[in-house]
Amino acid sequence: MLARLFAFVQFLLPKYWLTSAVYRIARIRHVAFKNFLITRFVRLFKVATDEIKLALPNDFATFNDFFIRELRNGARPIDSSPEALVSPVDGTISQAGRLHGSALLQAKGIDYSLDELFGNNIDDARVFADGCFATIYLAPYNYHRVHAPLAGELVSASYVPGDLFSVNVATATHIRGLFRRNERLILNFRTDRGPISLIFVGALNVGSISTPWTGELRPRHAGGIESIDLGAEQIFVAKGDLLGWFNMGSTVILLLPGELCEWREPLTAGVTVRMGETIGTLLHPPTGV
Repeated sequence: MLARLFAFVQFLLPKYWLTSAVYRIARIRHVAFKNFLITRFVRLFKVATDEIKLALPNDFATFNDFFIRELRNGARPIDSSPEALVSPVDGTISQAGRLHGSALLQAKGIDYSLDELFGNNIDDARVFADGCFATIYLAPYNYHRVHAPLAGELVSASYVPGDLFSVNVATATHIRGLFRRNERLILNFRTDRGPISLIFVGALNVGSISTPWTGELRPRHAGGIESIDLGAEQIFVAKGDLLGWFNMGSTVILLLPGELCEWREPLTAGVTVRMGETIGTLLHPPTGV
């Protein structure tokens, strides 16, 4: 009952105002204030401090700098096996499996379509029909950088404006079409195993999404889909390379075409994953990027 109430109260909240306020607070540089936020957050969410690269709290200029923290070298080994598809993030599996045509499972009894997820870009959506998907939720205590699950070439990026509902389990269970409602950044890659797509889904209090190629993208409720200019030079990433980060927590969705990958067992709702560990096995030999 409380979960349902939490989900539907969000329809009444000034979500963009709240998110904007959190954005500004997280960037306050007053030393005592940002140190207080960091130390209280670490205690409240039991953040694993032994793997953080910089010293807490003094080496971080703002709370947001702490939130998008780097980890020390070796904290997340990358499975280098050519057949290994690795997790792009630390998080918890919301859902994973195969699509039924163009339908992805959001929660028990709730699904949504690829066309809606891609902002009605039917050509991009069609590639992943009957394919594989994994939706991974990043809790507040998680490491919030996103990395490449495979080596490949970034061929396109687009921003889809939308809402800012929370993406936790309570909301996903009770609000239909959650991930196609919320704002998102879609990165499409060409790999030597086939195309893959990685989607950053925005959420309540996520002040922005950043990548090395797009810079910081602030939430935008309305307007058309923005195709992002990646420049004239080809962009190649190795497995495990940094793709971007959430400025506060959210969700990523990984999509692969049918018959490209077999998920690790078990990869079901509630399973925790760490960036760099194997979550799937690639089924076809390389074809060249």
